[in-house]
Amino acid sequence: MQKLKTILVKHPIFKGLDKRYIQLISEHASTVSFNPGDLIFHEGEEANLFHVILQGNVVLEVVLAPDRDPITIQNIGEGDVLGWSWLFPPHRRRFDARAITPTQAIAVDGKFLRTKCEEDHDLGYELMKRFALLIEQRLRAVRLQNPDMYVVHA
Repeated sequence: MQKLKTILVKHPIFKGLDKRYIQLISEHASTVSFNPGDLIFHEGEEANLFHVILQGNVVLEVVLAPDRDPITIQNIGEGDVLGWSWLFPPHRRRFDARAITPTQAIAVDGKFLRTKCEEDHDLGYELMKRFALLIEQRLRAVRLQNPDMYVVHA
């Protein structure tokens, strides 16, 4: 657990977060591994975890139509955070996430943290601010992957 705490305290999404919150988060985190091709989560599933990627690459995808291949939204790599839906109702995944290389990550129990955020609004506010930036990055990635949706046809 001390190793997880050391990693989390240095991570940008947790940097400057009160030490008691880092302790709480590290107590509800574990290391996980994924092989290339492993589905980490699927769009629509209940979101109760998020991941801090330590090593490897994960692709975020969305299927727009059943008869079409998924569209890649973003590649997530070392140092990135995978998953924000755990914090925002209705707590359902918005994309598919698939490992494309051997991937090591820290899985954090978002369901537990949701409960703690309700009990401690200072924690909730800090996590909302930090994860809102993550959502903004994902939205920007979606926009960049779909430039034709901004073209006005006469």
